[in-house]
Amino acid sequence: MRNGRGVDPTRRTFVSYIDKSREFYLTRGYDNPYRWAHFAEVPFVRLPRPLSAAVVTLVTTAMPEPDTVADTHELHTVYSMPSDRPPTRLSTHGLFWDRQATHTDDLDSYFPVHRLQECVADGRIGRLAARLHGVPTEYSQRATSERDAPEILRRCREDGADAALLVPL
Repeated sequence: MRNGRGVDPTRRTFVSYIDKSREFYLTRGYDNPYRWAHFAEVPFVRLPRPLSAAVVTLVTTAMPEPDTVADTHELHTVYSMPSDRPPTRLSTHGLFWDRQATHTDDLDSYFPVHRLQECVADGRIGRLAARLHGVPTEYSQRATSERDAPEILRRCREDGADAALLVPL
């Protein structure tokens, strides 16, 4: 039986990225299934002030549109952009996500800068940091944890951010 949207309520309708990743690596001949990152300790801390007084930034794995970047090397490095001039779109080319189940036509679904601006205007967030950030999608836990994450942290601290909203694609 299907509801009015053509969805069978007796079947899963979400994408199991864990299963898809495991299958992807096994079909390509890797000896071991994909190992998800696991940390005994996590670097989360309480906000130093109420959210209504906090400086918030945004981090995504989507990248600038290729035609706005002169060097293609820049498409594979951490980048920042001014929060007062957010992009109208970001590039998701070359990223692996289920294009049958979703789309990236709505910037705020994977880079909710306009929703954060509304939260600032409503007084729910103190202000946005001067910059918003992007980090390349890496399929290397080592590259992410040893290169990209420290660079994002450095930039967030440089901007005085109290919190970062991480929105991976």
